[in-house]
Amino acid sequence: MDIFLSISAFLLAILGIAGCIVPALPGTILSYGALLCACFTSYSQIGATALWVWLAVCVAVSVADYFLPAWMTKRFGGSRAGSIGATVGVFVGFFLLPPVGIILGPFLGAVVGELFNNRQDFAKALVVGCGSFLSFIVGTGIKLIASIGIFIHILADTWPALRNWLATVF
Repeated sequence: MDIFLSISAFLLAILGIAGCIVPALPGTILSYGALLCACFTSYSQIGATALWVWLAVCVAVSVADYFLPAWMTKRFGGSRAGSIGATVGVFVGFFLLPPVGIILGPFLGAVVGELFNNRQDFAKALVVGCGSFLSFIVGTGIKLIASIGIFIHILADTWPALRNWLATVF
């Protein structure tokens, strides 16, 4: 069972890191699931405190990532239409032009949304689009930091058992 849990932990951790970039996958949730798999192995040294801390980090990052696009769009002077456009742009970009669409989608969505709101102010629409793009970069960055941190924690916890297994096999 330890082998299954260890393999599951590493696969979920890798999927979690990928999920930080791909909007359809819940990256930090998958990473936390990986941490739980690693915790349930017989050799694990992961304690309850680490589980609670990583859970708090994952919740905080997920909440921040949810509210960040709307907040950044408004911070850069955008309207509700710009915020909605940025959100729609993430999903449209993901399905139409992956992986480039994931990056350009929020920007173009916010610009189009702002132009629907005010067709005369193209410069403002571009600024709002830049704010939406920046929020995507920041949100992705904080999710990546959390997921990579969990992966490193899993690797550090699993390394002694993996080293012993490699020594007996080779």
